[in-house]
Amino acid sequence: QVHLVESGGGLVQAGDSLRLSCTASGRTFRTYALAWFRQAPGKEREFVAALWNSAGTYYSDYADSVKGRFSTVRDNGENTMYLQMNSLKPEDTAVYYCAANIAGGRLSRADEYDSWGQGTQVTVSS
Repeated sequence: QVHLVESGGGLVQAGDSLRLSCTASGRTFRTYALAWFRQAPGKEREFVAALWNSAGTYYSDYADSVKGRFSTVRDNGENTMYLQMNSLKPEDTAVYYCAANIAGGRLSRADEYDSWGQGTQVTVSS
């Protein structure tokens, strides 16, 4: 398993931007499958974005609800993944979690990830 620590959450207004960070342990970070999930009160945890490596090329995928507004990148030198969130909406309010799977691959289900961060709260006011 991998130790993950998120940061960057907070309270913002609709239309604002926020950047989340997720720093991971381990020496093979560049091969990890990484993802962001979120969970709003009373709702199930949902997929937000994923990053994976295939044959040396990195790919990303996003939930339809955040496409065009959110982007995620990884800095292998810093063992860190970022989630840039623009044009935030009140419905984006949730606890955001980063997740990792050292085996890699294109993974979008929560049960496919075996390492999780503690979560960071994002609240968007209208």
